[in-house]
Amino acid sequence: MSTDIEALARANVRALTPYMSARRLGGNGDVWLNANEYPLPVPFTLSQQTLNRYPECQPGEVIERYAAYAGVMPEQVLVSRGADEGIELLMRAFCEPGKDAILFCPPTYGMYSVSAETIGIEYRTVAALPDWQLNLPAIAEQLDGVKVVYMCSPNNPTGNLIKQEDIRTLLAMTAGKALVVADEAYIEFCPQATLAGWLQEFPHLVILRTLSKAFALAGLRCGFTLANKPVIDLLMKVIAPYPLATPVADVAAQALSDDGIALMRQHVAELNDNRAWLMAQLPQLAVTEQVFPSETNYILVRFTHSATIFKSLWDQGIILRDQNKNPGLAGCLRISIGTRTECERLIAALQALCVE
Repeated sequence: MSTDIEALARANVRALTPYMSARRLGGNGDVWLNANEYPLPVPFTLSQQTLNRYPECQPGEVIERYAAYAGVMPEQVLVSRGADEGIELLMRAFCEPGKDAILFCPPTYGMYSVSAETIGIEYRTVAALPDWQLNLPAIAEQLDGVKVVYMCSPNNPTGNLIKQEDIRTLLAMTAGKALVVADEAYIEFCPQATLAGWLQEFPHLVILRTLSKAFALAGLRCGFTLANKPVIDLLMKVIAPYPLATPVADVAAQALSDDGIALMRQHVAELNDNRAWLMAQLPQLAVTEQVFPSETNYILVRFTHSATIFKSLWDQGIILRDQNKNPGLAGCLRISIGTRTECERLIAALQALCVE
């Protein structure tokens, strides 16, 4: 009998390069600017004492409050273990392994490819244009056999919004053929750009949301899929029996109360102010080559000798996210927006590098 456990695994899993999350990459810092988290804890506490019972599959209060917040109907909302689970549920419900494909446009979020590889679904990529907008003619040429198109707006890690007229064109070319999934993980930083109001017009539009970013609940792992009821009904067939733990639903409902939403908007205003300050400081540094516009709680920056800068900051306990391996992002580091004190410490450390 073979003792080679790896040989028992699926070939695609053996060959898989896992997604390297910020925590998986590690580091020993006290200024964490690498995971697009809110830098301070939020004041929610557990109130439910029913841990002896299984939770609702789709907690009613969470669904109703999120629907009201997002401006959709409750039957258009599905809650899951982060938006990451929503990404995967869509593939499981709509893509036949070995037959169908997904498509996305790098540089963008890395979990689209990892989820596809894990399930055994082909993924196709169409590189974004130099301004990181959609290359619509190239997408049109690749759509045969594609069931799901993922589009991140604002895009991670570049921080830009996708032009809405291009999204409409994409929706037109995929009608009756594929879903278009708009990943709106960072939409609270530019709420005017949401596509939630388009759901009635486009039955194949799906929107992903999360409480991890602006709501400051990355540790909660609570995400949402917004779609028309036929899509939600299909996702309910493949979702886990109890996707949200009782404490998660408890805190999520508090975060989606009127007071919780007001607190979130206060946090967004603070981070946007800090982002503006940081974007004014960075171009003044000799090591900075380019600061890209951002509609999010992070900034993409191209530095001279970025690897050296990344390592030096890492050694000082200032942890950024290296983007050099992403297509088109040579020399780029992504900086999450922290507190003003953390932003000031980052600038001081970069200034010191400039005079070494």
